[in-house]
Amino acid sequence: MRKLKFGFVAVAAMSLLFVSCSKDENFNEEADLQKEVPQDLMDIVERLEMNTNFVRYGTFHFPDGTTEERIFIEDDITMTEEQLRALGNIDENVQGRQYVTNSLVSQGRNISIIGYTGGSQALSSKEQTALQWAVNNYNRLSGVSISFTLTFGTAYQNKDMVVYNNTVNNPNGAGGSAGFPSNGLPNKFVQIYGLSGYSTNVNEHVITHEIGHSVGFRHTDWFSRQSCGQNSNEGTAGVGANHVGGTPTGYDSTSIMLACFSASADGEFNQNDITALRAIY
Repeated sequence: MRKLKFGFVAVAAMSLLFVSCSKDENFNEEADLQKEVPQDLMDIVERLEMNTNFVRYGTFHFPDGTTEERIFIEDDITMTEEQLRALGNIDENVQGRQYVTNSLVSQGRNISIIGYTGGSQALSSKEQTALQWAVNNYNRLSGVSISFTLTFGTAYQNKDMVVYNNTVNNPNGAGGSAGFPSNGLPNKFVQIYGLSGYSTNVNEHVITHEIGHSVGFRHTDWFSRQSCGQNSNEGTAGVGANHVGGTPTGYDSTSIMLACFSASADGEFNQNDITALRAIY
């Protein structure tokens, strides 16, 4: 999802959140933009049907304050070079699968997820509540094989997923960022930022959405970004945007996986989101 931006509606309460990594990762723009992404990686991005116009190197911030270089794609997906190459090696002969990547979490996996509570990147009380609600969104669904065990603390190293507040490194944006699964495991690092002025429901929405990316979902409106008031394509349906049978192929105005959402978002799955989760897990 993308960072906060006041969109095409006039009322502030209905402004749109654009949640992404964009410039909000506070990377060294001059240095990072001068480093060209290798053609073999760009070829993988293209093969995965993601937008090759928005691929760059940037600095990714971990909860303990350390950093590493990562590739940023479509402005809300972050991956290391190794993760991108692994995703590109997935068998392309997949079933038509709302829209998911080829790389998914292993069936039946219980995902250990921790809400980070240490130092400047700790989740606030509101954000911790929102994370609990987001986990409840997934765990309450019958007929879904993956589940989550949530704890709070700072010992995230052995957890499958860590959710933390990265506002300190994203002073000008509001939203979140995540990556895709690899090797049967979910994306580990889920960042949120700039959401303190928004309701618990909006925080829940952002976290649920980013967890959705982390278990393999792409934006429901990748083909138009209509929820953002745009008419642009993140990458046509194909290897990396597999349609889930039984869900709409057109615009789904209430999906939690829309690229953008209003400040009145309730943070809950719609029926198509639930159908998709049950279909792939």
